[in-house]
Parts: sequence; structure tokens; C-alpha cells
Amino acid sequence: MIDKVDRKLLALLQKDCTLSLQALAEAVNLTTTPCWKRLKKLEDDGIIRARVALLDGEKLGLSLTAFMLIKTQQHSSEWFRQFVAVVEPMPEVMAFYRMAGEYDYLLRIQVADMKSYDAFYKRLVNGVPGLIDVTSSFAMEEIKYSTALPVVP
Repeated sequence: MIDKVDRKLLALLQKDCTLSLQALAEAVNLTTTPCWKRLKKLEDDGIIRARVALLDGEKLGLSLTAFMLIKTQQHSSEWFRQFVAVVEPMPEVMAFYRMAGEYDYLLRIQVADMKSYDAFYKRLVNGVPGLIDVTSSFAMEEIKYSTALPVVP
């Protein structure tokens, strides 16, 4: 179970994972050893999954965000494993969800332009049999994007 100190550490790391152990410890009123132990436990427990750099897709020429909704009549474990094996390694797929409701899957895709999206679409539908409806919406403007979970201390 995590406490207020852990939550504060998590909030700080979500804002800037490059903060030094000393800076983190000071921010939560601990010395470095107990702070390090808390961070290690959060990592060992899988609460901290990774420490990464967030990149600006626009500045890297990846300015098109698409949200793809997929329906299938296939629901076997074998088909699902095959579908995941095709989609998961595709670098354009930023998020991949199995859904409840009208559609079975939702993908968030980041590509350079419509031509790149079309190439991605063709690879996907040719690589996975049994897709009965694939529809996409395209973001015109990113208003808010965050990777930070609400871990308010």
C-alpha cells in the first residue's frame, strides 16, 4: 500500500524523472537512503514501470494522430494472440485497448501524414484476418496530453 510520501514521490517523478535522489528526498522530507528504498519498492512492485523521456511528435515530423476503432467477429484466444502479435510491435501504435461497447479495440496511432497512415492501415488490415469494421478519426488539434496519473498526495 502506498502512502502520502509515496504519492508525492510519484507525482514529482511524473513531472520530471531526472530529479536527483537528493532533490526527491528533500521534497518529501526524507534522507536519501529511506527515499531510495521507497523508490526501489515502488519499482519492484511495478508501480513505477519505467522512466522515460517524452518526445514532441510534431517536432519529429509525426504530426498526425489517429484514433482507430476496430470491430471483429473473431473472439477466440488464438485469434487474439495473433492480433496482439501483429499490432503490438507496430511503432506507430502509441496505445492499444480492448474495449467494451460497440467496438472491440481502440488504437491511438501517431504518424507523419495521411500517406503514412494509409500505409499503416494497409499493413494492419492485410496482417490481421477477420476485421469487419475499421474506422478512424483524426485529431485536428491536441488540446491536452498527459502521461501523469492523478496520484494526488
